[in-house]
Amino acid sequence: MPSATSICKTILPNGIRILTEQVPYVESSSIGIWANVGSRDEDDSRRGISHFIEHMLFKGTNTRNAWQIADEMDYLGGHLNAFTDKEHTCFYVKVLSEHSDKALDILCDMVLNSVLDQEEMDREKNVVIEEIKRHRDTPEELVHDLIPEVAWRGHRLGNSVIGLEEVILGLTHDDLAQFMQEFYRPDAMVVCAAGNVDHDRFVDLVTARFSNLTGKRTVRQLDDICVAPGRQMLSRATEQVHFCMGTRGYTVSDSRKYALATVDCVLGGGMSSRLFQEIREKRGLAYSVGSYAVSYQDNGMFVVFGGTSRSSLDEVLELVNKECKDIAENSITSAELERARNQIRSSIVLAQESMSNRMSRLAKNEICYGRIFSMEEVIREMTMVTQDDVAQVADSLLKPDAFSLVAVGDFAAEEE
Repeated sequence: MPSATSICKTILPNGIRILTEQVPYVESSSIGIWANVGSRDEDDSRRGISHFIEHMLFKGTNTRNAWQIADEMDYLGGHLNAFTDKEHTCFYVKVLSEHSDKALDILCDMVLNSVLDQEEMDREKNVVIEEIKRHRDTPEELVHDLIPEVAWRGHRLGNSVIGLEEVILGLTHDDLAQFMQEFYRPDAMVVCAAGNVDHDRFVDLVTARFSNLTGKRTVRQLDDICVAPGRQMLSRATEQVHFCMGTRGYTVSDSRKYALATVDCVLGGGMSSRLFQEIREKRGLAYSVGSYAVSYQDNGMFVVFGGTSRSSLDEVLELVNKECKDIAENSITSAELERARNQIRSSIVLAQESMSNRMSRLAKNEICYGRIFSMEEVIREMTMVTQDDVAQVADSLLKPDAFSLVAVGDFAAEEE
């Protein structure tokens, strides 16, 4: 039998939080440095700066240039990457456990010692602008950026992570350095690892690199978003219309998110979901259709999405509203509830087989809650959801007039 795993946490005097989950029966480790900063922390003059900084930290430090960072990591056989979302930025690496010390050294060097060279910046601006253009040319991705922008119009949570071209072009070394000085502070950073790692040794290595970091990050402004539903039909020369319908969801700390997860699973969470069966299987109106929920510190959103022909769009939207109304009025069946429980439990358990998922869970739990929710706790919360809980959540959220709608497709003829 595999040895038991163990989770440990240490807080350095400057506020850096260090977490590890030792999984002794694997031969790899996943290490992440997380900063509690994302696109929601940007004002209009800095839209996209968090994402651009993510790019720039790969472009050289005081001791390594961009090629050396890539070469050293490839030499270890590791996988180095990063991502930015609305509330977090993460730099992570996956390596064999024997190379964990070296991989951590590279990550720390990138985050703490990047030179933000202006010549490298000018080149990387072109890269990010091409990324923006690619995003605009991919309607099935673009529509997911547009739904929070329309539903949360005027609020920073609605801003796209990728940023604005005109802002990216104007960024300077001082802009990036000032932003990092403001937000990459020890009280807003988590360093974590999952896999075959020793906590005490990991703490010693992190302490040697981060103990001199000081200061506190700017307090994030939290507020409830109350806006009327919006609508945007963006014309593009496409064969399909890609759409998103978005309505209010729940915050990360709201216990009703478990009932909403059940709604999501039943409505659009898989091949047996109502939307997949009604829209794709029975009528053949779409190839892709589904739903998802996202939660943030102070807000959340529930989204239904799909792609269909322009001639079928109205029918598909009507079917979505019909299924939402049915769940709101009649809840779900006992069989659907049990199937959702099994699906969600399975996804939670299977995710534990990935060290990267374990590492991410550690960091997100620490940042969002200040403690680690065990897998058993989450599963217990899910199994406590009742049909009445589902009905109450659906009745509160899934009203047709509460949804914002965005669609990207060929509407030019209608406009004319």
